[in-house]
Amino acid sequence: MKLPSKILLLSFLCAFSMSSGFAQTKDMYPTKPIRLIVGFSPGGSADSVGRALAEGLSTRLGQPVIVENKAGANGNIAADIVARSAPDGYTLYFPSIGHAVNVSLYKNLSYDPVNDFTAIGSVFSAPNMLVVNAKSPYNTVGDVIAAAKANPGRLTFASSGSGTSVHLSAVLFEKMAKIDMIHVPYKGTGSAMPDVISGQVDMSFPNLPSAVPQVKANNLKALGVTTAKRSAAAPGVPTIAESGLPGYDMATWYGLVAPANLPANIRNRLNKELQGILADPNFRDKLIAQGADPMPGTPEQFATFIKSEIERWRKLIAQSQITIDQ
Repeated sequence: MKLPSKILLLSFLCAFSMSSGFAQTKDMYPTKPIRLIVGFSPGGSADSVGRALAEGLSTRLGQPVIVENKAGANGNIAADIVARSAPDGYTLYFPSIGHAVNVSLYKNLSYDPVNDFTAIGSVFSAPNMLVVNAKSPYNTVGDVIAAAKANPGRLTFASSGSGTSVHLSAVLFEKMAKIDMIHVPYKGTGSAMPDVISGQVDMSFPNLPSAVPQVKANNLKALGVTTAKRSAAAPGVPTIAESGLPGYDMATWYGLVAPANLPANIRNRLNKELQGILADPNFRDKLIAQGADPMPGTPEQFATFIKSEIERWRKLIAQSQITIDQ
């Protein structure tokens, strides 16, 4: 039996309306507040940039972006929360280099740093800085290497914890210079710096925001930055590579990711807004003032970068036999 043409037309219009409404709902992201998980305590440089990023996203997306600090285990606690969250774009993560390192440090990691996340984009990279106390006899990178070779296992370096960028900067330094030093881990850069300033520990490789104020106050001497290029925040400080260790290059980095299986339209929207934030002069100035370089790019580029960082540090960590029991 044929249905009346009016009924067929109404049925078609109803179906079109429902599908159109579904498409509109799908593309209306975001419709509620978003949370940005930061794996470090409030007040640090990572938290500061994370909050600036959240503010920029909030303005561009038209919804509040609320920072939640979930510190601990070099970012593992934060990453685990995000990996278990719904892939709907309302839970984002601000990962650091630890995201690529932890898989080689922890025996029982609760998440996969690649397969459990959707890469959205890189945010910035920044050097660390080799510093010694103001009265130290070491004035150059070459001085440190020569002293370490003359006194194997005697020189000490402070870090903000095993597996952190501060620690890995020193480990890479040891391996490339073929020297052996003693690692003195602390619960953060804030607790490590007083012992470097006093001379109880010979040196450290802190992030620039922690190091530069102490260098300007003449409490520390800066011997070199860890990246291949000099930092705009400390242009007078040579690179470690140009100061006695050719090829040395290490950067701290941060990015933006979401849980795995994030819809492509949401991922692309977030990346688009991230690129706009990185191009904003105010945001760029804030990064550069902290010695950081903006890292614009596509989700695919960031995903590839994370994989390359995992492999790079896996080799160094295995050679150095660094492990952290979880």
